Amino acid sequence: MSGNKTIPNTQPVENFLSGIQNDQKRRDCKALQHLMEDITKEDPVMWGNSIVGFGTYHYKYDSGREGDMLMTGFSPRAQNISIYIISGFRRYDTLMKSLGKHKTGKSCLYIKKLSDVDINVLKELIKASYTHMKSKYHLN
Repeated sequence: MSGNKTIPNTQPVENFLSGIQNDQKRRDCKALQHLMEDITKEDPVMWGNSIVGFGTYHYKYDSGREGDMLMTGFSPRAQNISIYIISGFRRYDTLMKSLGKHKTGKSCLYIKKLSDVDINVLKELIKASYTHMKSKYHLN
C-alpha cells in the first residue's frame, strides 16, 4: 500500500510564497498565511511542493489506509487560489451563500483573489472547519 504523495517537508514557506510570480496572488497568499496563523495558532508548513498547511491530523480508513493530512491550508494554482476546507462545505450553507465569488470541490474552495470574497465570512469558514476537524480527531 503506497503512502500519501503530499507530505509535510522542511521547504521554507517564505521562500515558496516569495517565488509566486503574480503580484496579486503573492500578496493574497501572504495575507492568507497570516489569517490562518491567527486562526489556527499554528506555524505554516509546506506540504508537497505547493501547499501551505496548518495543523495535522491522523486518519485511518476501514480499508486500513492511514496517514497524516493538513487541517487547513492553501495553494496558489495557475487559475486560482485553492483554500482547503477539509471538513467539506455541507455544514456551512449559510456562510457559503454570503462568501462571495467562489467555486468549490469536495474540500477545496477556489477563489481568484481575496477581494472577491467577504474576508470576515472566509475567516469564519476557516475557523469553523478547523475547529470541527480538531473536535473530530480529538486534538487539543
